[in-house]
Amino acid sequence: MRYNMDEKIKKGGISVETEHIFPIIKKWLYSDKDIFLREIVSNACDAIAKYKMLASSGQAQAEENYAVNIGQVSDIPDDYKITVKADKEERTITVSDNGIGMTEEELDRYLCQIALSGALDFINKYEGEESRNNGIIGHFGLGFYSSFMVSDRVTVVTKSYTGAPAVKWECTDSGEYTLSPSDKETRGTDVIMHIADGEDEYLEDGKLKSILEQYCSFMPVEIYYEGEKKPEPEKKEGEEAKEPEAPKPINDTHPLWMKNPSDCTEEEYLEFYRKVFHDYREPLFHIHINADYPLNFRGILYFPKITNEYESLEGQVKLYYNQVFVADNIKEVIPEFLLMLRGVIDCPELPLNVSRSYLQNSGYVAKMSQHIVKKVADKLNSLFTTERENYEKLWQDIKIFVEYGSLREKKFYDRVKDSVIYQLTGGRYVTLDEYLEGAKEKHENTVYYATDKMAQAQYISMLEGEGIDVMYLDKGLDNQFISMIEQERNVKFLRVDSGVADALRGDGEKFESKALADLFVKVSGNDKLKVTFENLKDGTLPAMLTVSEQDRRFGEMMRLYGMQNDGMPAPEGELVLNSGSDMIKRLAAKAESGDESAADSAGYIYRLALLAQRKLSAEELKDFLRGSFAMLDKLV
Repeated sequence: MRYNMDEKIKKGGISVETEHIFPIIKKWLYSDKDIFLREIVSNACDAIAKYKMLASSGQAQAEENYAVNIGQVSDIPDDYKITVKADKEERTITVSDNGIGMTEEELDRYLCQIALSGALDFINKYEGEESRNNGIIGHFGLGFYSSFMVSDRVTVVTKSYTGAPAVKWECTDSGEYTLSPSDKETRGTDVIMHIADGEDEYLEDGKLKSILEQYCSFMPVEIYYEGEKKPEPEKKEGEEAKEPEAPKPINDTHPLWMKNPSDCTEEEYLEFYRKVFHDYREPLFHIHINADYPLNFRGILYFPKITNEYESLEGQVKLYYNQVFVADNIKEVIPEFLLMLRGVIDCPELPLNVSRSYLQNSGYVAKMSQHIVKKVADKLNSLFTTERENYEKLWQDIKIFVEYGSLREKKFYDRVKDSVIYQLTGGRYVTLDEYLEGAKEKHENTVYYATDKMAQAQYISMLEGEGIDVMYLDKGLDNQFISMIEQERNVKFLRVDSGVADALRGDGEKFESKALADLFVKVSGNDKLKVTFENLKDGTLPAMLTVSEQDRRFGEMMRLYGMQNDGMPAPEGELVLNSGSDMIKRLAAKAESGDESAADSAGYIYRLALLAQRKLSAEELKDFLRGSFAMLDKLV
């Protein structure tokens, strides 16, 4: 078909019939049906926020029963509230507010045109910084229709603050609605959801309370829940009648993160942590974030106490929008390495119904994430600088956060590198610069470390005997962390058993014996064993076994990533014989003369060196015990 340029262009809008759109709304509007209650309660919060703003600025004539002096914000009473009520017999859930209400025209405009946002219309009408910062949540259009996810009919009864006649709107899940006058006398809105068959769980107190606790615990307006009425307990004879307890809101309208850090006490931070995360172990410390221009978000992050490095490291950072819960652990907002933390982030700049794809492509979210990283680094640096003693007490608990974060993000490492500390085998803590300052004379730019104080006790003792400090790096992550440090700094990390330190070498004459070296290869059962001679200061030590730092690290990395098969050989060791030991000199003479008894002694010395370097295998242990008993037999 050829296009005729003379044809008139006709414009129009795509029409979607309600019988087609409502089934989609019921099934696909949200991935989690529980969100319907959040949406309806959020709308109620909006209605109250709007009325408060208009009343405080003199744009609304307040009703007599609220006794508000127009224009005086301090005189606005704190009795605005939202009530959620469940009625099993009537099969209804009712959400009531005493907010701005709606006229018939507004109700028709906002409820009869799907996805038209009443909040956006309100803000445009009363445009200004005050309206934008007044906590208007802003999704009365599409969010309202989430009610049909659990309802087959929804009734809205509303009366506007303007004094216009009250009106009732009722709509079925087929999209057909009626509009009629109402006898409602007070300002506000009641949303009555008639629960559909098969959705009975939403009439249970436990279910509704859990939804309110998850999504509405910190909404800015007091929320009261009225569930199934329980029978009054029978009064005993002579017992005085007890006054009924006043109802309490189920939410905290002024959560701790909305306050200034200077107005919060340590006890309040601890109480908030216990309330939100149900963890009665005290957190290590907290970070209160109060970001202003150009960012706009608040929050509190806690460093939880981890019992051991194999404990689950997944934390829980809750994302809020104007005090309304959105989601847990949004990885695009919180950097991955900080998801081990617990806390809350409240950001009114993000949409309430935020999508993962939006977050992934949002430059604002990326800036938020970097600001959080900076605040965490600043807190660690502050603790190190001003509370070094306390910081050292916390180090074993926060070490895994710092090391993992440094490995994952270079910017984080650059910020905290001067606050990274290392424990020595004696228990003292030092920074890398402090360690290297003390190492200038004996082992400049070399760091000696141990991973097992018991298994490597001999090596540690030899180095410390020469005045060399030994770091204690016993966690699985340390291996990767020190490899990164070596790339960042002009420094080399060597495990105490990786070679003979220069400080351990003596000044005496060194001798070598091929016959003795061959004998040790034979008794070891390892024809690839490398045997060398060194003149060690400690003449009482006949031999020591070393393993190349590079080979050992490679083997550990292979095991870490599951790439090492059972048949893959362990890194080759090197047996260092001490030519300054009289025992080795005598044994060399025996080996060169062909004395058969030299083999037993060499085998025993080798197994002792092996035992000082690592745990013996079952076969090695049997040989060691057999040789020990044989030597004892000769002595006895």
